[in-house]
Amino acid sequence: MTSSLSRFATRAAYGARQLPRIAWYLGHGIAMSRAAQRQREQDRESARPRPHTDGPTPDRKRFLADLGALWRQDLANVEAGIYPVPADHDGSFAALIERSRLFFEDLPVVHRRRENGEHSEVLTEENRGKRPRYYLQNFHFQSGGWMTEDSAKRYDTQVEVLFNGAANAIRRQALPFLSEAFKGRDQRQLRLLDAGCGTGRFLDFVKQAWPRLRVTGLDLSEPYLDEARRHLARWPRAGLIVGNMELIPLPDESQDAVTSIFVFHELPPKVRRTVLREFARVLKPGGRLVLVDSLQCGDEPDYDGLLDLFPQSFHEPYYKSYIGEDFTTLCNECGLTNAGTTKAFVSKVMAFDKPARPETQGAG
Repeated sequence: MTSSLSRFATRAAYGARQLPRIAWYLGHGIAMSRAAQRQREQDRESARPRPHTDGPTPDRKRFLADLGALWRQDLANVEAGIYPVPADHDGSFAALIERSRLFFEDLPVVHRRRENGEHSEVLTEENRGKRPRYYLQNFHFQSGGWMTEDSAKRYDTQVEVLFNGAANAIRRQALPFLSEAFKGRDQRQLRLLDAGCGTGRFLDFVKQAWPRLRVTGLDLSEPYLDEARRHLARWPRAGLIVGNMELIPLPDESQDAVTSIFVFHELPPKVRRTVLREFARVLKPGGRLVLVDSLQCGDEPDYDGLLDLFPQSFHEPYYKSYIGEDFTTLCNECGLTNAGTTKAFVSKVMAFDKPARPETQGAG
């Protein structure tokens, strides 16, 4: 009886937190789609080719079924004790309204860039040379790229709308792989690096699961780290560093885990290889790397058409190379071995381990 009541309470708490935010972001998505349809009707003479694919795409029933499967898995992870009922920390209603305003305010500008093929507004004399050239682009055609305060405030709404309110749930699917690696170990003695941490959403979930774990967020954007700093202010042992993943400012073999969420599809192929070598360098023997990113070709054949359409509607210059990349081979070349892969709606989670040295195998 007690177990049944506890399970009911957990599910009620989960639903109370998740259902309103799902409705909020789905509503944004519907409003955005209607606005886009009106704009297409006005742009009948547009010279820009319309997005097209010959690949298969899921029908609405399949799409919603896979979205539902993600929520069920998220709840199952909570019930299994892998992480607590998640607090998404979306902020006050006033904060939500302000981010919503920023989101809708940017849509006409995004449309203009998409129609005109403009994506280099952040490549200014002020920014040139201060960041890698590939980084100074208007990814997703969004205003400010990764370089402005408004972009940082807008980002979480944009990505949640893109994923139908499921972005945070997708991020959390990395936590079971970390739980497996941390099992039986004193979290106070462990260190985790989140590379490309952005606004700190994933690090917040890590700290909810392991509040005494020492974590570091690394990102090239000061405005995004400022947003992360505000978001993570409640947590001790959370450090943030401005830095490049191609040359991580941390010692060799200093991290028990490295994570990177929604980053690799925005890196050029050569940079992906450099970054993976850096991840392997900073990982301790026996450490674990966890990557979360888009599905790739063949992961879910019915979605291959969607993968083809995505870079046609959003500025994602390295996405086509990403969806054909063999991460197991790339990681093997860095001395990392595959520890598991799981799919999470339109994304996937990949885990890789750095082998323990013979004398440390079996150590806690």
